[in-house]
Amino acid sequence: MHELDATSLLPFVPSGKDYETSRRLFAELGFEEVWESGGYAGFRNGGAEFILQRFDDERFAANFMVRLNVDDLTAWWETILGKGLDRTYPGVRLSGPTDHPWGREVTLIDLAGVCWHIGERA
Repeated sequence: MHELDATSLLPFVPSGKDYETSRRLFAELGFEEVWESGGYAGFRNGGAEFILQRFDDERFAANFMVRLNVDDLTAWWETILGKGLDRTYPGVRLSGPTDHPWGREVTLIDLAGVCWHIGERA
């Protein structure tokens, strides 16, 4: 073990204009809300965690990206398509599995404008 070894990363993700609706969206994406306090909510799904914060800055959100690794990208994509999140949550945008030099992934733009890259761990 080295002094500068990291054990995890916990990003603070902006909610956009509607914090409560963003909380519902992430629950539908399979994240469990483990706590909420004063405009901050902790979410977890397996080993993936983040803190949603009541913060709306379109320019920041449009330039913020998060990578989420899943075990089976095809199954994840089919489940998300079945939920119709882009119809339930106006502003959410999805793009199907695409190959990139760093791997195959799906992209989801959340309500704030944050781009989530969902892919399988290499």
